[in-house]
Amino acid sequence: MLQPAREQRSFVPEPDRAPDATRRAPLAEATGTTTQAQRPIVPYLVLPEDPNETPYLLGSRCRACGAVYLGERRFCSKCSAVEQMETIRLSDEGEVYVWTIVHQSAPGIPVPYIAAIVDLPEGVSVRCNIEGVEPKPENMKFGMKVKMFTEKVREDKDGNAIIAYKFRPIG
Repeated sequence: MLQPAREQRSFVPEPDRAPDATRRAPLAEATGTTTQAQRPIVPYLVLPEDPNETPYLLGSRCRACGAVYLGERRFCSKCSAVEQMETIRLSDEGEVYVWTIVHQSAPGIPVPYIAAIVDLPEGVSVRCNIEGVEPKPENMKFGMKVKMFTEKVREDKDGNAIIAYKFRPIG
């Protein structure tokens, strides 16, 4: 069942939350471990609680004109319809529209890496990183088929896993 982004757990820590010690797993005291919560890096990435379900990106579709957008929308930018937006699950496969190899980045981010825009079948474009390919021009192709996956990219100050979506080649 699709869940609107506003009903998902926020990836921003709540200021009134208790210290980490109160969020331990039942066996934490005996094992010395804690349960690490997962937080999506963006609000339109859904991380299902059931481990058998795969994470997915949320989109919005206008019932009036059919336009599709990444993330939740309250009105349609194409036809200006209000209260005609429905939340949809976007495909996890797409095609590379454009890409570049990044050689300089913010401190702490390893380079080089491949940054791309991936077109999804619904007509939505997603900015992302491509992994599973050595970052050399001869290894990338426009129109390359890719599939989304998620991985932990860092931890927040409370020790929660920050989860990002990325794409990798298929086929």
